Amino acid sequence: MAADTLIEEPDAVQATAEWSQEAIAQCVATVVRSRRATRAFKAQPLGREIVEEILADAAHAPSGANIQPWRVYVVSGAAKNELTDVLVAASRAGTAPAPEHFPEPLPDTYRARLMDFGARYYASLGIERHDTPARTRQTERNYAFFGAPVGLIFSIDRRLKAHSWIDLGLFAQSVMIAAKARGIDTCPQVAFAQFHEPIAAHLRMSPEEVTAFGMSMGYGDPEAEVNQARMPRERVQDFARLLGFAA
Repeated sequence: MAADTLIEEPDAVQATAEWSQEAIAQCVATVVRSRRATRAFKAQPLGREIVEEILADAAHAPSGANIQPWRVYVVSGAAKNELTDVLVAASRAGTAPAPEHFPEPLPDTYRARLMDFGARYYASLGIERHDTPARTRQTERNYAFFGAPVGLIFSIDRRLKAHSWIDLGLFAQSVMIAAKARGIDTCPQVAFAQFHEPIAAHLRMSPEEVTAFGMSMGYGDPEAEVNQARMPRERVQDFARLLGFAA
């Protein structure tokens, strides 16, 4: 594997050298800005080879001292369906710990964004705020990877500290960008985190691993209303302070 990488990398560098820097920047910007959290997928399958290519690209994500703390379990076909059955059963049994995605109380700025997301998301699905059965059904679609042909479960060694979790996030972002560059859509999903115990047992994770999140991957359905919902982004001047630049 290492020898193959050494052979392939110079070709990639040479190809890049033939493009203008402006063209490269535009290409990257287009891919990054077109990535969306996709929650409805076509039945079109996704082959193992292209998934491996995406992961091989993502493996070049940076990590502190190059420890590369990420681990990912990729499921498709019967393996994906079996995991979905396990998760739906666990969800309906009500035995999983409560989600701890955000602190309570959540600071006002973030709570406002969370509420805005919920309003946009459920409106795109035609689900009313107090329609608990419909919301529950939609939540369970998380565990079926929203109908995507491929599901990924990301884990990390629980003994590592917060900086290594940043590395895992960088890897996951690289997965999504490498996928989108190939016309493949994704959706990162923290909903899997609370089901670590059944996931770990089913996938036979080592005792040191903990489930961080999951991800759906496939070809998004552009006709689905949920995929047309747009989430606003803050302006650069609202979240960044740029110091020391010439006027």
